[in-house]
Amino acid sequence: MPENERAHDLALLTEAARAAGTIAARHFGQGPRQWDKGGGQGPVTEADLEIDAMLRARLTAARPGYGWLSEESADDPARLARRSVFVVDPIDGTRAFIDGQKSFAHALAVVERGAPVAAVVHLPLMDLTYAAAQGQGAWLNGARLTLPLRKGLEGRLEGARVLAARPQLAPEMWPGGVPPVERHFRPSLAWRLALVAEGAFDAMLTLRQTWDWDVAAASLIAQEAGITVTDRQGLAPRFARPDPRSDGIIAAAPALHAALMARLRPGAATATA
Repeated sequence: MPENERAHDLALLTEAARAAGTIAARHFGQGPRQWDKGGGQGPVTEADLEIDAMLRARLTAARPGYGWLSEESADDPARLARRSVFVVDPIDGTRAFIDGQKSFAHALAVVERGAPVAAVVHLPLMDLTYAAAQGQGAWLNGARLTLPLRKGLEGRLEGARVLAARPQLAPEMWPGGVPPVERHFRPSLAWRLALVAEGAFDAMLTLRQTWDWDVAAASLIAQEAGITVTDRQGLAPRFARPDPRSDGIIAAAPALHAALMARLRPGAATATA
């Protein structure tokens, strides 16, 4: 995809994400109807579904040749024949949204042949918009993001501020020993990745299988800021495949990422391609 085409897609995603934020703000705090999706998938609200319908209509009308993959849409195998696919989470952090927390996000990406090439993560009620285009950098509210590394941290695990759910640091998960990090949490996976890109935290990790719509957009933002992003095997994640899940996600500056991987897979070489 030419650079100007990526820029056009990024502008399209940004406008659509802001429109999603308008819908979310209208429902926020108003007790929107909600259902449990079953199968351990968690809740969905009328806001999720309204945003999903709006995004699908708006984005596919603008790019009729692109495929579609969304948390709130039935998966259509026709997307596998498309070079480019929209990968969308209408509301990442639905539980937080229901609970009246502002830390939910809209995550939108264009994925081309498995790799995200344009991406937006928008937190409307916190006035945060993260964006990236492949090879063109990452931004937060228009300011360029560059490799964030707290002075003195380098590849040391001690004192590293890591975003992770508590079960992800259970001893059985770490053959090389649980890393001695300072654990923090935010409900939105997309925002966790974006916060690492921003430099607000040193790393994020989840070792469970992770849906593409939760991480595709923010993985590009992190990578364009200089962060190493892999699955738990140390491989670069690929998105919009027949099974739209990654084998976990680990994101950190290169030296810290290597230190985490050494605890996760002691004795194994890490591949990133």
